[in-house]
Amino acid sequence: NLHTSCRFIRGVGPARAKSLERAGIMTVEDLLFYLPLRYEDRSRFTEITALKPGEPKTIEARIGKAKLVRTRKRGFTILQVSLTDRSGEIRAIWYNQPFLRNILLEGREAAFFGAARVARRGRSELVLENPKFEILSPDDPEKIHTGRVVPIYQRIGPLSPRQIRRILHSVFLALPSRIFDPLPEEVRLRYGLLDRVTAFRNVHFPPGPPQEPYNRGTSPAHRRLVFEEMFLLQSGLAMQKRVRRQTVRGRDYSTTPELRRKLRSILPFRLTLAQRRVLKEIVGDLRKPSPMNRLLQGEVGSGKTIVALLAMLIVIENRYQAALMVPTGILAEQHYLTIKKYLRGKGYRVELLTSSVKGVKRKLILEGIASGMVQMTIGTHSLVQEKVRFRRLGIIVIDEQHKFGVRQRGRFQEGGAFPDTLVMTATPIPRTLTLTVFGDLDLSIIDQLPPGRRPVRTFLREEKDRPSILEYVRREAKRGRQAYIVSPRLEETGRSRLRAARTLMQQLADGPFAGLSIALLHGRMKPEEKEKTMAGFASGRTSILVATTVVEVGIDVPGATIMMIENAERFGLSQLHQLRGRIGRGKVGGVCILLTGEEANPEAQIRLQKLVDSHDGFVISEADLEFRGPGELLGMRQSGVPDLWWARVLRNRDLLEKATEAAFLVFSGNQTDKEGSEGWERYVEERWQRKFGRIQVG
Repeated sequence: NLHTSCRFIRGVGPARAKSLERAGIMTVEDLLFYLPLRYEDRSRFTEITALKPGEPKTIEARIGKAKLVRTRKRGFTILQVSLTDRSGEIRAIWYNQPFLRNILLEGREAAFFGAARVARRGRSELVLENPKFEILSPDDPEKIHTGRVVPIYQRIGPLSPRQIRRILHSVFLALPSRIFDPLPEEVRLRYGLLDRVTAFRNVHFPPGPPQEPYNRGTSPAHRRLVFEEMFLLQSGLAMQKRVRRQTVRGRDYSTTPELRRKLRSILPFRLTLAQRRVLKEIVGDLRKPSPMNRLLQGEVGSGKTIVALLAMLIVIENRYQAALMVPTGILAEQHYLTIKKYLRGKGYRVELLTSSVKGVKRKLILEGIASGMVQMTIGTHSLVQEKVRFRRLGIIVIDEQHKFGVRQRGRFQEGGAFPDTLVMTATPIPRTLTLTVFGDLDLSIIDQLPPGRRPVRTFLREEKDRPSILEYVRREAKRGRQAYIVSPRLEETGRSRLRAARTLMQQLADGPFAGLSIALLHGRMKPEEKEKTMAGFASGRTSILVATTVVEVGIDVPGATIMMIENAERFGLSQLHQLRGRIGRGKVGGVCILLTGEEANPEAQIRLQKLVDSHDGFVISEADLEFRGPGELLGMRQSGVPDLWWARVLRNRDLLEKATEAAFLVFSGNQTDKEGSEGWERYVEERWQRKFGRIQVG
């Protein structure tokens, strides 16, 4: 059955079972989930005389005389075998496989698959080079390696694609005609999906040509299994959401007229319509009996932080604590200073907790958090360390969520606290990825920039333009403007031709920018050094800041109007969009120059042109998704994007939306088959835990 250990499959045994286990394949079901990489059509037999150079074909031939040639190269052999059918004869050769002489015995019938080529040394005859083959036996009519559309698998340790194919064939010989199907029948019928056994059989051993839909992953069998995987993912998210709403109690915060007046007095400006709409959605969540779990998306500079601050103040005014967790110490310090400025004289106790806060000061802050005297704590991953104990944590705001691991985010739920959670990102995430990664979160979008913000003008330039660009930056710096010069790495490495930040700063300080105030900022600096460098740039004392991507998030310097990005082809579009958002935040518009390196290819130029042409973060993130895939866009390990075996977010967008719809319908309790629901839920829980692990927050 599906739960049978792989070691009991015919042809596996203990040694091969260990290889399968190392690949995460423990059971028959796991093995059935191991889909082919591609398919080869070996179903149509061609006569030898009809073979043409370079065209992969299958022939059925009688094996003739074999000759093993030992070459001058030590240990290197060539096996030459004569093959004949009713139309003619051809030579087949195998390099360095002398053992085949004992398999390809004269007089045997076999099927051979490969592309013929013209023989070397000016001869006009064709030869088959290293063809795949299967010895044909009259008592073994079931051809699995040729004479059909053949699945090609990725090797698993010592197990070759041929051996994997043979093992899977033995599985299907023993598999019952009916197996457990995690898709409710009403779902299968509604979306026109194959039953599970048929899907497994067809995807591993297609019933016949053509193989193109199989290679594209669009065959009915593939679509059924992709739907199942996405349904499993979305069902887990739906179950989490249902359990949280049914069993986890939140806090019904009150928002009195007096509180609203107090919040308005804190604001130095009027909120945009988009900010007011999003704040209303958040307040609605805070007043519900279940904890908030909301994703807040918004462009750089759209005002997410002020909305999050107002949400935290509502919670604090209801006598609970608030925490704001950000990915870097620099960003934490900036948020701390900004929020302290807003709350000056209002009677709130706000503290900064990062790795640079040490000694007696750290001890006093931790005591204040534990006693409840500290009402708002702003910090990095230091907030999730075991020594940090909140007395009454009511809300956690997580900024730039993809910079944190899922376990870091989930740490706030341990101990049964379940605070309201607001996850923020300035990386606009396509709807497709939102469904995959954040299927259990409610979504709010600030789609409006504050009045006066002008789009940053963006230019794509090549290495030959460097002198004129540097001269432009120098002129602007002389006029009092400030500039970022961003490099993809800090140090030179090996033969890399990337311009490293440290070397670049020295070259600029000694050359084009001689006489200007220039500084270096990178992630390896001590916190106090970073703070001093940023303070110099923020105050205007430093004209030019050479930096790594440490400036990607949360650095707000209104005087910075220019950004030059070295080796721009090395960055993702969403990351470049983030970097671009660091400039033009004051009264003067910004200019972003994407400078490509000498090794940039034409595809990189096409990709970067997307950024030049658009300022819409969602358009840019969609393009990034197309070019780089979800893993690179969000940082697969950190974002909590599940490791999908078959489903491809881009290729299967339509199925993702349908699977999401089906999962939330079934697990919201609206399905008609109540008796089968418990079995589905047990299966989802077991597979979810094994496949995806813990994805609780974000």
